[in-house]
Amino acid sequence: MLLQRSAPQAMTNGETIMALAEISVAPEQVFAALVTDEVERWWGSADTYRMDRWTADARSGGCWSVTVTTADGRRLPASGKFLEIEAPRRIVQTRCYDWNHQTLGRRETTVAYLLEPAARGTRLTICHGGFAGFAQAAGEHAEGWARVLRWLQGYFAGRVA
Repeated sequence: MLLQRSAPQAMTNGETIMALAEISVAPEQVFAALVTDEVERWWGSADTYRMDRWTADARSGGCWSVTVTTADGRRLPASGKFLEIEAPRRIVQTRCYDWNHQTLGRRETTVAYLLEPAARGTRLTICHGGFAGFAQAAGEHAEGWARVLRWLQGYFAGRVA
């Protein structure tokens, strides 16, 4: 039986992004999908970009990196550091493009994930900050988080929590 799920929500005030989704599996599974190379299986699509070369030392102070391969074949690296890891409840990490993003450049931002058990699996809340002075980038990233959370929901669709 497939669980009914609401569409992911994302919004920004121009400085910070808030996004929310219900994922139909337990927090431990969502946590693993966010911090292990499992990210390569669900984050992206053939018509946008795909994540590959994911590496992560998933502990406070550990580093992570990934390469994004765009639909037109460009390879764009990103990286950061885990500031907090509290499995399977909370992840806080820095994020920086290692190339000149068109609206954000190489500005470092911070992403916090909160995973809470819910009746239908996991309530995932994302707070992505560090966009002060970059409202256009915040808007683009809010749209991006809604898309990413749809991919994550789709990846786990039909699995029992």
